[in-house]
This record gives sequence, C-alpha cells and structure tokens, in this order.
Amino acid sequence: MATQELNNHHPLPSYPQLIINAIEELNNENGSNKTSISKYIESKYGDLPAAHSTLLSHHLNRMKESGELVFWKNNYMKADPNAPPRRGRGRPPKPKAPLPPGTVVFSTGRPRGRPPKDPNAPPRPPNPNGKPRGRPRKMARPEGGMGGGGGLGAPQLRCLPR
Repeated sequence: MATQELNNHHPLPSYPQLIINAIEELNNENGSNKTSISKYIESKYGDLPAAHSTLLSHHLNRMKESGELVFWKNNYMKADPNAPPRRGRGRPPKPKAPLPPGTVVFSTGRPRGRPPKDPNAPPRPPNPNGKPRGRPRKMARPEGGMGGGGGLGAPQLRCLPR
C-alpha cells in the first residue's frame, strides 16, 4: 500500500506554471510579492526541491524579462495585453523631432568630460622656479616654541613686564 502511494505521487508542474497558478489563486489587486508566491507554493505542494527559493527567483526574473509578468512596486502580476506600458521613475524624455530625409548627422563636437592622457606625450619639464605645484604641505608644530608646547591648539599669549 505504501509503495502505491509513492507511485501515485504527482510530479510538480513547471515553475512558470506554479507561479501563474499562485498569482491567479492569490488574486490580489496590486499583484503578489515573491514571499506570498513562495508561501502559496509551499502550502499547496509540500515536497519542494532544496533550491526552491533560487529556482523561484530565477523563473520570476525570466518571466519578468520575457513579458509574461509585470513587476510593479515589488509585486508581480500577470501582464495585461490591453494595458498601457507603465512608466518608470523620473521625467520622461523629450520627443525628438524627426530629421528630413537625406540629412547627414555630424558629431556635435568633442565628447563630454576630460580627455584621456596621451601615452605618447613627452614628460613635463620641472617647474622653472623650483616650487612644486599645488598647495604646500602642512608643517608640523614646533615643540616648546612660543606657546610652551601645551594647550588645545590655540596660541597662548603671555604678558611681558614693563
């Protein structure tokens, strides 16, 4: 009898079919998130492979890229063929005016950003007045100078007798 129950076991449907069934059964207005889809599949089909979460993520991404599912606000929903495409965040790009036929497009000049260094350029000669370029290095504070070496960084003033 136990062997008949094992042989009677139905194999799992394919993961895309499991995902579609879960979204249809959950029937949320804004779609279903990955966690709710996973919990539904685990409750309906108890014996899942060890890599269930990896397989689920892989198939959700594949179905999203192929257009079978729409991913919106962290939820997956079935793609509606009559729905207009949803816009992403930010301002939409300006529509470009079409150019008349036969117009040749030239580059707008030099590219943006700093140009790359020329590897064949000769090395720069040293500065003629001997000073290095840029801001001078910060000098260390002298020990035991006018301030006596103590304090919190502010110079100490002493009164001299007249």
